[in-house]
Amino acid sequence: MEYTVQKLGQLAGISTRTLRYYDEIGILKPARINSSGYRIYGQAEVDRLQQILFYKELGVPLELIKEIVTAPTFDREKALKEHRRQLLDKRKQLDLLIVNVEKTIAEMEGRIKMTDKEKFEGFKQQLLDENEQKYGKEIREKYGEDTVNKSYEKLKNMTQEEYDEVTRIANELYATLAEAYKTGDPAGELAQKAAGLHKQWLLFHWSDYSKEAHAGLARMYVEDERFRAHYDEKQPGTAAFLRDAILIFTGQDQ
Repeated sequence: MEYTVQKLGQLAGISTRTLRYYDEIGILKPARINSSGYRIYGQAEVDRLQQILFYKELGVPLELIKEIVTAPTFDREKALKEHRRQLLDKRKQLDLLIVNVEKTIAEMEGRIKMTDKEKFEGFKQQLLDENEQKYGKEIREKYGEDTVNKSYEKLKNMTQEEYDEVTRIANELYATLAEAYKTGDPAGELAQKAAGLHKQWLLFHWSDYSKEAHAGLARMYVEDERFRAHYDEKQPGTAAFLRDAILIFTGQDQ
């Protein structure tokens, strides 16, 4: 079956403006343009649009989605299976949050008493699930199952005070990194402060720290497109700048 841009927009629940933009950037071009100048989409385009919307639902940046779905090696069946796994993880997280809310209501009504740890279990699990979805495969290959599992366990056992502190450090890190990037000097005072804050942040997650591992993670921020997209979201080049600052900070820049 074929669709005009308006019909496809109605079918998918998105605007015609969005479809035209997808055409402009080359992520979803129509199958053909008819004699009246209308964009016409076929089954292949419908399937690709579905895939794009799956990735968007999982929070993948549009630029990265384009790289994925237009790659010659893209395997739609494999991608769908991965989507299914991630959506099941997402449902598990929602179930945890629902249980957390129900327990909180029960406590307010005087029916149960929640521990402080229980009050934040759902939120911590959400962080772990999001991290696993985005980067689990890469960090497990690089650091090993045992190291990653210990890191996850450390986060689960954080006190509320520790959780608040690591959140504060992360916010300060991003703010400092943004200012440091403007200087263009990864060896400068601000950049090295950002690298130090990054180490502080890591110490809340890693059971063991080494300069070599810190430098290796920094390199991954540039080598892996998902890490790179995360740090470059507001300012392209930030991931490479942070890598260089950390390599200098750890003495691994040779």
